[in-house]
Amino acid sequence: MLCVRALRTFSSLGAPSSSRALTHVFQTTTATNSIARTYATHFARGSKDEPKASSLNVDNTIFKTYKPVSPGIRHLRRPINDHIYQGRPVRLLTACLRKHGGRNSHGRITVRFRGGGHKRRVRLIDFLRTEPGEYDVIRIEYDPGRSAHIALIKARDANAEGKARWKYILATEGMRPGDVVQSYRMGMPETTGILRTRTVRPGNVLPIRFIPTGTVIHCVALSPTGKALLVRSAGSFAQVVHHDESGRYSHVRLQSGEIRQVLQDCCATIGRVSNLNWKGRKIGKAGRNRWLGWRPRVRGVAMNANDHPHGGGRGKSKSNKHPVSVWGWATKGKRTRKPGPKGPKNSNKMVIRERPRGKEKRTGGS
Repeated sequence: MLCVRALRTFSSLGAPSSSRALTHVFQTTTATNSIARTYATHFARGSKDEPKASSLNVDNTIFKTYKPVSPGIRHLRRPINDHIYQGRPVRLLTACLRKHGGRNSHGRITVRFRGGGHKRRVRLIDFLRTEPGEYDVIRIEYDPGRSAHIALIKARDANAEGKARWKYILATEGMRPGDVVQSYRMGMPETTGILRTRTVRPGNVLPIRFIPTGTVIHCVALSPTGKALLVRSAGSFAQVVHHDESGRYSHVRLQSGEIRQVLQDCCATIGRVSNLNWKGRKIGKAGRNRWLGWRPRVRGVAMNANDHPHGGGRGKSKSNKHPVSVWGWATKGKRTRKPGPKGPKNSNKMVIRERPRGKEKRTGGS
């Protein structure tokens, strides 16, 4: 209807001006149709489904949605990551994954609701980063074994071969092909001042003693010779808050709000873990969870009395009992252990302040 009205109007005008106006109308109509057909959806500010903003969060959260031609994709929502490499991984840096369906060596189920899933290969991630020198980021890849993205890096040393030349590392937020990363785990350069600050770049590995306070870090090690153990999931980060005058420990605030002592000789990676919008995804259907290797979770009240404390009886009743797990542990807020300063002597002496719980957590305390 818009095009017909435009043609009637332009018929009474001159040829040059009408052609220009007609071109403008067709361009506007095409742009409008392209916007209507797009599968990327921007969340309006203040909408109910918009993920809650946190520190270092991006402003324009974009997810990919689909036209609901089937019920399974009506609520499907995925983060848009156009920079992810679409090909296969480097086979040298992978290993086969043997599935056990949640069973141990005796055949007993030790992890419930696991089984099936798509065939996968384990990506061998370098969490030590012991080799010095500059590495070029070749591409950013998807890893089915973790929520974060991984980066394929290549050593500039021409003499390096095999796994010393090619490595997988956790990608930091904003890392793209062409970036340069470096590890200073084996020693820092003999420079001070401005040149020393150039080492504090996303993706670089430094001993914690050389990281300024307030710096966002991830992949934190707990031993000077050990690999990174803390802060490795998508979008997570820690922060250096204090360096002791004794020169032995530094205080690091973890993602949960817990403040913990870490040896200053331990290493950490600068920046935040990639795939920040992973927490806002929606799987869309139960079958996609089966592809990921998860079987259906069965409620306790739906079981028999010999299978769960909530089981048995008539109807949907747990017999007026307090909620417990399948092993009889009190659940829904009941603390079963006391870690940190409130626990047994020397149980976890590295924890300075526990993570906020209950009222402290609701009021935003840390």
